[in-house]
Amino acid sequence: MKIRSRHQLRKSQSKDMIRKIGESLTDANTKLVGKKLEIAVTDEFELLLVDGEPLFFIMDGEPFFTVKGALKLNPDKMVVIVDAGAIPFVVKGADVMKPGIVSADPGITEGNLVIVKEETHGKPLAVGRALVSGDQMTVGSGKAIKTVHIVGDKLWNLQV
Repeated sequence: MKIRSRHQLRKSQSKDMIRKIGESLTDANTKLVGKKLEIAVTDEFELLLVDGEPLFFIMDGEPFFTVKGALKLNPDKMVVIVDAGAIPFVVKGADVMKPGIVSADPGITEGNLVIVKEETHGKPLAVGRALVSGDQMTVGSGKAIKTVHIVGDKLWNLQV
């Protein structure tokens, strides 16, 4: 995957992006204000680069964390925690199943993008789309999250 085009955001566009990011990152202002924000377009994704790093991708017009972004900025919302048994499957790109989920942010609704973290160290493994609400993720069986991006995929390995 290669970057086809890239441009820096205007000040007003940067403020708007930071406001949107603030919905899933409480201290977005302190972590992102004053940073150089750019939009980069690849074959598969539209990315938001922060000081040249692909920390967010744009999906459905909204910025959301890449796994690198979640690792660097440690968001506190839209997070799902999985147990050790789920890790080998998640890092290979499998969808996240309800039995492997230890906890989920109750603010998650069906269709939200979420960050999947492992239980022991709290490291992000994947980004996916919630198939059920956060309250329903730890109950019953079946798929809870459709995986979109994982550690080690094309987006993770993108050279900027």
